Amino acid sequence: MAESNFIDYVKVYCRSGNGGAGSMHLRREKYVPKGGPDGGDGGRGGHIILRANPQFWTLIHLKYRKHIMAENGEGGSGALCKGKNGEDIILDVPVGTVAKDAETGEILMELVEAGEEKILLPGGRGGLGNNNFKSATNQTPRYAQPGEPGQEGWFILELKLLADVGLVGFPNAGKSTLLASITAAKPKIANYAFTTLEPNLGIVRYYDDQSFVMADIPGIIEGAHEGKGIGLRFLRHIERNSILLFLIPADTDDFAKAYDILLGELRMYNPELLVKTRVLAISKSDMLDEQMKREIEPMLPTDVPHLFFSSVSGENLTQLKTMLWDALHTDAE
Repeated sequence: MAESNFIDYVKVYCRSGNGGAGSMHLRREKYVPKGGPDGGDGGRGGHIILRANPQFWTLIHLKYRKHIMAENGEGGSGALCKGKNGEDIILDVPVGTVAKDAETGEILMELVEAGEEKILLPGGRGGLGNNNFKSATNQTPRYAQPGEPGQEGWFILELKLLADVGLVGFPNAGKSTLLASITAAKPKIANYAFTTLEPNLGIVRYYDDQSFVMADIPGIIEGAHEGKGIGLRFLRHIERNSILLFLIPADTDDFAKAYDILLGELRMYNPELLVKTRVLAISKSDMLDEQMKREIEPMLPTDVPHLFFSSVSGENLTQLKTMLWDALHTDAE
């Protein structure tokens, strides 16, 4: 099977450039026997910079680029000539990328706006030339500063998808079918668990050319927060969604239990996810008649708005979009 192009986790070694040494130089010219110090400063070492590029949606371009090293600054020279700064290295990453210290796990920075740039590792400062140290009592200093060394370390870059609505549900709950029904996305769809092995994004068109972004997150199973199945790998993508749309299929045996398991997995992964607005939708409802729907109603949570829909028959798809749109704008107020 071909390897997926969607890479949302990479570990890289980065090293910024060393600063150039300052120059210890004395001016020497004919008829100027005591020209004095004229050593120039060293150049700064190159930075390692992360830049949020909306044209990127994966970290695959960094998967095999394990060692990233910026250029050293050049040393200063006579005649007060400053050394050239080392060239910066700018790493383009998708919007929503998080950089962590690989050893401590500490979050160093997050890039959530297009075009945002942040210095991951600053280059070393260039040393001062001897011209900076002359004084009334020491008019010919014969020393200069060395350049500061650059910094280095291993870093983890993680991508957390930015979407308005995140689909939460068990494998084969109908998430991909819903995304394909109301957006132009073309996710892989089949009647077996874990069809979706990577997140898919789609734009849901609403009235008057308005729209919102929906993310299909690979299915969660009980124990996903402990690494079971593939849920743990993708649970972080839910963190950046404004609204969580819980999908439970109509052929579920116990609706209350299914909802509690999904909610529990989110709680154990990150309790802050429970603060997000939730909407519940019963998928594949073309399998149900009106009496069966009435029998299911008491099993559903009373504190979350719900709706029955079918991606196949189109039942209540427009109403579902309206419910999500209203929830998004209520949430934004």
